[in-house]
Amino acid sequence: MSQSFSLTDPQSVSDLQVYLARAARVLDGSVRLTAVGGVLAVYTGILYPRGLLDASPTVLGLRTFALTEPGDIDRVVPVRGVLERIARLQTEPMTPETPVVVPLPLEAGTASWAGISPPTGGWLPIGQADAALLITAAHAGIEEVASVIPTGTGEQIVERVRAEIWGRPVEGLPGIPAGAAFAALSLGFFSDDDPVLVFETGPWTRLTTTRGHVLVRRRL
Repeated sequence: MSQSFSLTDPQSVSDLQVYLARAARVLDGSVRLTAVGGVLAVYTGILYPRGLLDASPTVLGLRTFALTEPGDIDRVVPVRGVLERIARLQTEPMTPETPVVVPLPLEAGTASWAGISPPTGGWLPIGQADAALLITAAHAGIEEVASVIPTGTGEQIVERVRAEIWGRPVEGLPGIPAGAAFAALSLGFFSDDDPVLVFETGPWTRLTTTRGHVLVRRRL
């Protein structure tokens, strides 16, 4: 198993840094890195069931990056650990074409969402989603969460309220939970005039823009 990965240039490292910094604000502290061949996949768990009675969908963020050489990685690591290593690397002199080797931190504790592997093939296009509807749903959910969860509320109640709000389908977009819109907004996947493409395979739905992917697994 590889102990590091090599990205093609400093710009790719900066893109990874921005993505992880955004993810660090909303996830549980871990990120899953997988590499097969020349592509690094970076998964972040945004929403997922916290128990057998939790009906929340699983919502994952995904960015992919080109590697300079094939890698063999499947590891869950602290997102802060990756960010710290990137920050140290950025203090070193580099040219715009210099490949950058990023060492992996030690593995984090088990994250339940990381054991759910989205399919890598078989996706069928089913159309486009209205980005404006998704953005509106994300902002509405953020405001609702802030208004109904007072300071000092117990963790179990907080999780139940969040699961209810983010598990609702986006109005006008059946099958897409508000949590998917929240993920795309939080991770910076929306941009002007960038279509949101929708794909499905089995119980999975994928929202794709030029900036990244949101993967949703419905509870069966």
